[in-house]
Amino acid sequence: MKKIIVITVTFLAFIACKNDSKTTSDIISETPIKTEDLKKHPSDVLPFLDEFSILCGDGTKMENLVNSEHKDFFYVTNDGKTDWVVYKTPNSGITSRTSSNTRTEMSQKKHWKTMEGGKLTGTLKVQHVSTSGDARVAASYAVVVGQIHGTEGHENEPLKIFYKKFPGHKNGSVYWNYEINTAGDDNSGRWDYSTAVWGNDMSVIGTSPNTYPEEPIDGIALGEEFSYEINVYEGIMYLTFTREGHNTKTFTKSLIKSEFTKALPQQIKTLYASIGRDGLERESAYAGELQNFKQGAYNQTNGKNPEDNMVWSTGSETYDGDIAKQYANGCYAEVWFKEGTLGEGTAPIN
Repeated sequence: MKKIIVITVTFLAFIACKNDSKTTSDIISETPIKTEDLKKHPSDVLPFLDEFSILCGDGTKMENLVNSEHKDFFYVTNDGKTDWVVYKTPNSGITSRTSSNTRTEMSQKKHWKTMEGGKLTGTLKVQHVSTSGDARVAASYAVVVGQIHGTEGHENEPLKIFYKKFPGHKNGSVYWNYEINTAGDDNSGRWDYSTAVWGNDMSVIGTSPNTYPEEPIDGIALGEEFSYEINVYEGIMYLTFTREGHNTKTFTKSLIKSEFTKALPQQIKTLYASIGRDGLERESAYAGELQNFKQGAYNQTNGKNPEDNMVWSTGSETYDGDIAKQYANGCYAEVWFKEGTLGEGTAPIN
């Protein structure tokens, strides 16, 4: 009888232990996962954001970008395969001290001189540019996705990389502009010289507010990836642009010795004739002046009257600055980045 009791007790104990035991997967599946533990921030995608601050299209400034975001302007999305950092900004919002255009754009905290240099890279796709504007104005329908900005003297921009697409066109253009560092104290005569990468340069414009030029043959569509490298080494700027299925494009420009000291290029005579920009550049260009990199979406389309400036005042609809209405009606720019690096300038490979 004792033997039977022992067996029964042992069996019941075994059943109890089995019912109470849980595998590792059982425990994991029952552990609640907090949404914030899965959420990605822009600094999880682009590892150098601790070296940048940002100004958003509503005037929000953030000095610390590690684990930071702004749900309407600066955040992470996934296209089903890849995480992207989104920069989105309306045609009208809160602008910076030196500009009439809105931006959701990062600014490098460290400043450097042209002989010291630096390198910035980015892989991106432009998802949207404003569909409102004046086709006669060169800045309409455009967004700047990377730049070098002067922080001394006239605070001009030795480099701006643009994407632009006219409404109704499938393909747009990528081009880069060099703004002269005007000789003397008067900066009112400054202008940008524009160079095409794919498609047209900035000077190709429409003949009336709603009449567009021909679509560029070697253009680039919204949503099409491309990459750029800005490498400043010992005062020389080396630009490299790559795009799948196309030859790599490279450009070289001195930032310490000007080629614009004696005469205006024909592009400038034509494009800037209506606003009388006829300045010349100092011989030493940007030598000795502090610069920094910027990256993101610097919207070039604004609501200013084109008759006041037929190069930069684009006459876009802005809905009195109502950002939600601008987003709903195509009056904004949106740029996605999936990769980027920041580092020291390097000697070019011959």
